Amino acid sequence: MRTILAGLAVLVSLFTPVSADTLPPTDQAPKVRVQLIADRDAVRPGGTFTIAVEQDIDAGWHTYWSNPGEAGQPTEVKWTLPPGWKAGPIQWPYPIRVPVGPLMDYGYEGKVWQLIDLTVPADAPAGTVTLPALVQYLVCKNVCIPEEAKVQTQVVIDPAAGGPSSTSAADFAATRAKIPAASPWPMRYALGQDLRLFVEAPVLAGVARPTTVQFFPAETGSVVDAAPQSFGFAKNGLVVDLKPGDKLAARKALSGVLVLTSSDGSVQALQVHAAPGAVPAANTGGEFSLWLALAFAALGGLILNIMPCVLPVLAMKALALAGHAGADRAHARAESFSYALGAILSFVAFGLVVMALRAGGAAIGWGFQLQEPIVVTALALLMVAVGLNMSGVFEIAPISAGDALARRGGLLGAFFTGVLAVAVAAPCTAPFMATAIGYGFTQDAPVVIGIFTALGFGFALPFIVLGLVPAMHKLLPKPGQWMVRLKKLLALPMYAAAGWLVWVLAKQVDQTGLIASLAAVAALVVVAWLYGRLQLSSGRAKLAGWAGVVVFAAAGAYALSFVAAAKPPAPVVATAHAGMASEPYSPARLAALRKEGRPVFIDATASWCITCLVNEEAALSRPSVHAAFKDKNIALLVADWTNRNPEITALLEQHGRSGVPLYLYYAPGAADPKILPQILTEGEVLKALNG
Repeated sequence: MRTILAGLAVLVSLFTPVSADTLPPTDQAPKVRVQLIADRDAVRPGGTFTIAVEQDIDAGWHTYWSNPGEAGQPTEVKWTLPPGWKAGPIQWPYPIRVPVGPLMDYGYEGKVWQLIDLTVPADAPAGTVTLPALVQYLVCKNVCIPEEAKVQTQVVIDPAAGGPSSTSAADFAATRAKIPAASPWPMRYALGQDLRLFVEAPVLAGVARPTTVQFFPAETGSVVDAAPQSFGFAKNGLVVDLKPGDKLAARKALSGVLVLTSSDGSVQALQVHAAPGAVPAANTGGEFSLWLALAFAALGGLILNIMPCVLPVLAMKALALAGHAGADRAHARAESFSYALGAILSFVAFGLVVMALRAGGAAIGWGFQLQEPIVVTALALLMVAVGLNMSGVFEIAPISAGDALARRGGLLGAFFTGVLAVAVAAPCTAPFMATAIGYGFTQDAPVVIGIFTALGFGFALPFIVLGLVPAMHKLLPKPGQWMVRLKKLLALPMYAAAGWLVWVLAKQVDQTGLIASLAAVAALVVVAWLYGRLQLSSGRAKLAGWAGVVVFAAAGAYALSFVAAAKPPAPVVATAHAGMASEPYSPARLAALRKEGRPVFIDATASWCITCLVNEEAALSRPSVHAAFKDKNIALLVADWTNRNPEITALLEQHGRSGVPLYLYYAPGAADPKILPQILTEGEVLKALNG
């Protein structure tokens, strides 16, 4: 409505004569003095030269850029050229933002040159040619006055003409420096409730950072012109936060000019031609943010120990530690530290792999490996193998070549238990942890290593404390026959974990891939059983057993090849989620629902995220929550990240997250969403919906 009223005001000013009764006498004079300046006195036939349209604007007044903003009209130049001559379009220097009451104009103040290239026909005769033009423009202050100027310049046609005039060369060079250049860096944008433009330029995130950034849209309706703009830096470039206009979603591209001003006063203007894509979270903090991120990482890693997906592996390690109760404390301490080292190094390695893949353009985040069906299948096989071992189907023979080697074998086992714990923990995110990882993914490699080291340290802290404090070992029960029974009992969570991973796989691959994964599991079971029999047999029976192991292992590997080549299942258009009607998330659907004024709840989840599934059952599936959704007519959008989805990755990064779960509530009319805790309760959801 504001834009419409502004347009009407401009039209009135265009067609209403300015009366001497309403303006002071001095306002009768032109507010802009216009002249044409050629970059040379003579030009050859067939040559091209440049003319500057100079506007010398009175103080306090302004004219307009190609996109005038919320109100206004750009300058037009109408030539009267000899036959065969051609004039190019106006080359616009970057504008400035000119606030006019509640509106925002894009234009020029003071003295400005706009350049136009003219081409002389090849058969132009020698002599002096007069080039007249009519320059029409709107000049505004408290009122807007349409003005025009009839101007002309002369140029000599001379086959022996030289280059540009040295007297105006500096002025033309200064003007050309203000005309936006093609960006040497790729750009993309993410459209949601906010609009975020990303310039993928590592140099901008380095030492010479711009201190001021302004975006000027090429078309009206792409952004809200009067809305404030802000910017920050990601690891690989610059992120500009804007408020989207009502026409951007239909255009599916963002065009305009980005003006970067550095601390030394130098200005760089870049053309913007951006397509939709993933935009990383920006970091505007300093050293304190780094230390806070390290603390959050350590705390998040500690909390991660009580997340459901990690408990089976922790139970295994606790059982192993119980076996050392009353034994050599030094050895028990060494095993604790070995476990911690395995966990910390695994976290660091995982973080560096994610950074490397993201640097290659992959839109991934925390837990990305479980978006790969072959990795999910491999983890399921690992869980089955561990469960079979704990059930006594086969035994892993210990190393017995002396006490030192025996100790070495124990330490290696503890180390790889830490690795396994991290592999299983990867789908989970804990409070504080997501913020720290989101920060880390925007930084350089040393910071990434620091963040993930802190995360691994927090994760391993309980076992580090157990190793450092000998008195803690007194709390452990003494070894006995109960450990054998407990070991077999703990095999059940491992089988359950394997079943959950197969369920995840069913949402990632077609029927052929799922059957192939089950065949691989069956082959593993047979291999484990045969290997267990081999440990009790000898002679020909042992040879036959090894032949069976080789055959079934080959069959399992063959089945895995079908999993790797499996196609994803057919996409789901609409479904029920947590017992409520839902739709798949997309930026366009979110924008449409917000435009309708309807409240929106986004559940960013994944089938491999156990925390997500627990939250769904404990909070979102509650009758009181269902009633609140129904009473308020809340639209539920499910951002299912089980498989890779760049739009969902962009949504997570937009809110500083690198993994799921993420819960957002867009209240009607609210500029920004409420971000709910990662561990949901029924009360937290109702509080957010009713707040």
